[in-house]
Order: sequence, then structure tokens, then C-alpha cells
Amino acid sequence: MRITFVGLLIFIALALGVGGYFAAQMTMLVKPAGPTLVVIAPGTATQGIARQLEAAGVIRSALMFRLLARLRGDTQELQSGEYSFTEAATLSQLMQRLRHGDVLLHRLTIPEGLRNDEVFFLLASQTQTPLLLWQKTFQKILGERKIDGEGEGRLLPETYTYRLPLDAHAVLLDMLKAQHALMQTLLPAWQEEQGLRIVASIVEKETAVDAERPLVAAVIRNRLERRMALQMDPTVIYGLWHEDGRFSGNLHKGDLQRDTPWSSYTRKGLPPTPICNPGAASLRAAASPADVAYLYFVADGSGGHAFAATLEEHNANVRRWMKIERKR
Repeated sequence: MRITFVGLLIFIALALGVGGYFAAQMTMLVKPAGPTLVVIAPGTATQGIARQLEAAGVIRSALMFRLLARLRGDTQELQSGEYSFTEAATLSQLMQRLRHGDVLLHRLTIPEGLRNDEVFFLLASQTQTPLLLWQKTFQKILGERKIDGEGEGRLLPETYTYRLPLDAHAVLLDMLKAQHALMQTLLPAWQEEQGLRIVASIVEKETAVDAERPLVAAVIRNRLERRMALQMDPTVIYGLWHEDGRFSGNLHKGDLQRDTPWSSYTRKGLPPTPICNPGAASLRAAASPADVAYLYFVADGSGGHAFAATLEEHNANVRRWMKIERKR
């Protein structure tokens, strides 16, 4: 078929018109009506992403977005996550953000000294997700990593970031790996990781004063070397919680006499598992206890503790503390 000169001019004009329209669409600035959040789920195809952005008012044409993605070869490189759109942007600029995964990051802060169940509850409440999700995910991770038991004390208290859609597996794995990485810097101070975790968890529960952590760790070391019962109240509390599912909040004489696998009053040696998730400071203290002969400590009434190497010194410290308590 012959193409006349006029026909050729018409074809060129149409091509230029379409090309000009396409170029205009690519460079047109589009600003959302207001701050706009768009969450793109993992595995969403380019067509689905385009529809989400168009529906949110971030772009004017889903078709143009798809054409640009096809032309640039970006259809397989657009990342999932939660995106915030506030400023005017061109299709090309939006595509760049999606390729680089310029998503919102959320922060999670896990305090020191929480049991695993308390960590899961905190994660569920801060992320508005089911508690069961965190419990089941953690059990799955334990199975994958062939970790026996309940995995108590293996999560490092710290501030973590996560992105939406939330990946509970990734969040918990980050927490577990963070503790493991720290542990590797502390060994071979302790050859047995679990023993270090257990001591650190007791230190964590016994004092919140950083300067005292190595001293508490020393008391634990010294009593173990002398085959003395540790007689640390937090171990009793954990045992009561583990067996009864609750703790009243007050320790009584009968509680100290009750035997559980975690009670360091009725049993010598370390408990079978950690009693909480210790922070980095307690782990370091457990790995490097102070070079002191202390065997006892008691509250000193100021938020800290009075340490003693002999029972006589300790009894004097106890009487001093009781006098302070009576005045209060």
C-alpha cells in the first residue's frame, strides 16, 4: 500500500500529538488534595499499584503510570510499603520513589526486663495486630532455628524500625539476631550462651542502676562458686508466674518456701531459663562481673543497693534499710 505525502504528514502529526500528550503527562505535576498514605501490599502488580495511586489522587492516569513503568522496565522493581504523599510530583518522580522503596518507617521501643509474653503484648498493642500473630510467629522462628523450649530471654530490648505492611517474622527475627550478635562479642567470657542469658536476666530484674549491674553479677558468680543458693526474689516471682499464670505483686514467706524450677531459694544453681529479656548493659555485666567479694545486697532506700561481703555487714545493711522503711 502506497503512503501519500499528505498521509505521511497526517501520520507524523498524529505521532507527534500522541508523543506530546504522553510527554506532557510524564512531566505534569500532580499534588494530592492533602497528606495521603498509600500502603502497597507485597506482590501487588503494576496495574494494582497504578489503580491505588489513581484512587488516592496521587496520579491522574493509571494508564500513563503503567505505560511509563513498561517503558522504563520498572514493572518488577516497584517496592511494597507505606508511602506518604504530600508534595506535587511527576509520574517519573513517583516512579523513582517506588523503585527506591522510599517508605515510612515506624519505630518500636522494647524496654529492658520484659518477659516474652509481655513483649508480644507490647508489639500487638503498638502495631494494632493480634497477640496470637506474635506468639505463633515466635514459635515458628524457634522451630526454624531449632531452639528448644519457650525461647524466653532471647529478644534484645532496643528500638527497632519496621515498615508496613507489617512483617511480624522480620521484626522478631531482627530482635533475636540483635541479641545473638551482641552475645558473640561477649563470648568466650561465657562459653555457654544460655548461662549468660540467665545471669543477665536476674541482674536486669535486681537493679536498674547501671553502675550496680557488675556488682549484682559478681554476687551471683560468688554465690555459685560457693554453692550457695542465690536467693534472688525475681526468680521466685517468675516461677510463681510461670506455674500460676499470675503474680499478686507482693512476695510472702510462703512464696519463698514454695518450690518451682526457677526458685533460687529452694534450689541451688541457676534457674533453667532466663526470667526476662535482659538489655545490653545487663548482658555485658553478666559477661564481666566486678572483681569484688560481695555475697549479699539489699535495698538502701535511695533506689540503689548496699552490698556486703559478710553476713554481719549484710545484717547491718538490712537493719539500716528496715529503719528507713519504718520512717516512711
